[in-house]
Amino acid sequence: MGIPMRLAVFAFTATVAAQAGFSQTDWPTFGHDLAGTRYSTLKQIDTRNVTRLVRAWTYHMEAGGAPAPERAAPGSSAAGDAAKGRGRGGRGFGGGGRTSEAIPLVIGGVMYLTAMSRVVALEPETAKEIWAYDVKDGAPATRGLEYWPGDAQSPATVFFGTSSGKLYALNAKTGKPVPGFGNEGMVDMKPGALNGLANSQFGLSSPPIVYKGLVITGAHVQEGPSIGAAGDTRAWDAHTGKPVWTFHSVPRPGESGSETWKGDDWKNRSGTNVWGLMTIDAATGTLYMPFGEPTTDYWGGDRPGANLFGTALVAVDALTGKLKWYFQAVHHDVWDYDLCAPPILFDVKQKGKTIPAVGVLSKAGYLFILDRVTGKPVFGVAERKFPTGDALPGDEVWPTQPVPLKPPPLARTSFHREDMATVTPDLNKFCTELFDSIPGGLHAGGPFTHYSTTPSVIFPSSIGGGNWNPPSFDPGLGYLFVNTMDFGSLNVMVKSSDGSRYSRQGYNGINRFWEPESGMPCNQPPWGRIFAINVNTGEIAWQSTLGVSDSLPAGKQNTGRPNIGGSLATAGGLVFIGATDDSRFRAFESKTGKELWVEKIDAGAHSAPITFQGKDGKQYVVITATGGGFLGDKSHADAMIAFRLP
Repeated sequence: MGIPMRLAVFAFTATVAAQAGFSQTDWPTFGHDLAGTRYSTLKQIDTRNVTRLVRAWTYHMEAGGAPAPERAAPGSSAAGDAAKGRGRGGRGFGGGGRTSEAIPLVIGGVMYLTAMSRVVALEPETAKEIWAYDVKDGAPATRGLEYWPGDAQSPATVFFGTSSGKLYALNAKTGKPVPGFGNEGMVDMKPGALNGLANSQFGLSSPPIVYKGLVITGAHVQEGPSIGAAGDTRAWDAHTGKPVWTFHSVPRPGESGSETWKGDDWKNRSGTNVWGLMTIDAATGTLYMPFGEPTTDYWGGDRPGANLFGTALVAVDALTGKLKWYFQAVHHDVWDYDLCAPPILFDVKQKGKTIPAVGVLSKAGYLFILDRVTGKPVFGVAERKFPTGDALPGDEVWPTQPVPLKPPPLARTSFHREDMATVTPDLNKFCTELFDSIPGGLHAGGPFTHYSTTPSVIFPSSIGGGNWNPPSFDPGLGYLFVNTMDFGSLNVMVKSSDGSRYSRQGYNGINRFWEPESGMPCNQPPWGRIFAINVNTGEIAWQSTLGVSDSLPAGKQNTGRPNIGGSLATAGGLVFIGATDDSRFRAFESKTGKELWVEKIDAGAHSAPITFQGKDGKQYVVITATGGGFLGDKSHADAMIAFRLP
């Protein structure tokens, strides 16, 4: 059994590498490969020696100064005291507190990344700057950039978008704009997207993806009001920057899905955008797009219907944008339960058959595993009825929602008073008094409880059971690694002054169901977990608590923590992950879920790690750690940190 399995893993990784055209020692795109597996065959760092990891360097992105080489002993902490700061929420760019979720790339001995207001190229073994490009108009996308090797017509290029709606192409060798792309290396993406509304918000918060000479972009748009810039996905010629195709995220009359909108409700509708990350099946030329909720979030009274392609996974021909299939994860979404995590491609083995599959985690806490050719569920999905009597007046909410039969929910989806946290007497007292602050208690219940004019507790929160968190996949084990969090929203819906709509507000100055000073949720732990899902059976292979609460006494700290960011799987039998708001970087044994290594770092690492082999023959693991962001993480730094063996 052992030899065939190793051969199967080799064949899988070799095929993925050949399709993408890169070396397995590099990290050439945010998901490592077009399929988004985030799996590396590097195994110099393994389960036996991971505890010996030390910092190789720390690069300070905001200052742009010289990196700080580290000489820390194995297991020691090189992190200083973190300054307090908060980031902006929603589908943001990091924003306040200068946060970053950047995933760096390493190709041919050079590291590329978006670093606050700049794009830089570094020596990956030392973090010494090779070149830097200052972005004058807006901020570069907070989650990173994309690399294209170029061809006879164009040089090797890095592409990135900005908060101001620009798409840039820089020469990967020099850092200078590529003259033949758009207007001297820049394309203004706003024309064709603003729906004639000049002041609408439009930009990019995630990197584009490149396929066969096309640069494919999502969109960062508003969460309210209803009318604004389109969230369409578009493709651009990598040589010239000219538009090639547009996929209308809100279908127009006569297009597939238009029947899920009534009258002119579709017109100039904003939201319904890919603000997260996309993946591609290179063998079939299929692009997988995870779309978010239509605007306005939380209130759908002006958009009756299922509202395609809101909160749906959509598969199209990557070269033409032509629709192949779609799967809507939430009908008529009024919870902000976007699909935003990158769809991840893998094969499911069942009874001697191989099913090409795609997995996508929703913010509702469900993992959907679908046949990536047809869009049909591999393990079944049930359309289940949920109560609608608590819906807002005038909102025709959908009576059923799709729930996967396997795996079970990976995040808490309900809350009742008996679920109150008892971690400490003070936390229990605060939360109980908050819950009982109105007669009969706060409005709460099971899955898909609606936001209400009565102050409400909703699980998962609007941040989600999972967010844009990139998962990872070990082809040898057949395990998909997914991290989630368990806390709720605390909000009340308030009617507008003209009575035409409702908007969401916090209750008692709080918009998360937690004690705000300590950041401890009001539900019983765990508050953060990491799972391994056996994709061949749909079952949970293992789950581990992810994160600690430092403010608690020793022996009670293993609560798990809220987390934003993803994981990395390696042939060394390891899963690396930051993500938590406890300013830690961890390694788990991929087969068992045992936590093998944990290191205190400068701030919360709300990103996803990468690994590569340097010219010195060493394997490096790198993570961006800036804290802040929409978790309310109070830590703050501007660090990208590299680890290696001594």
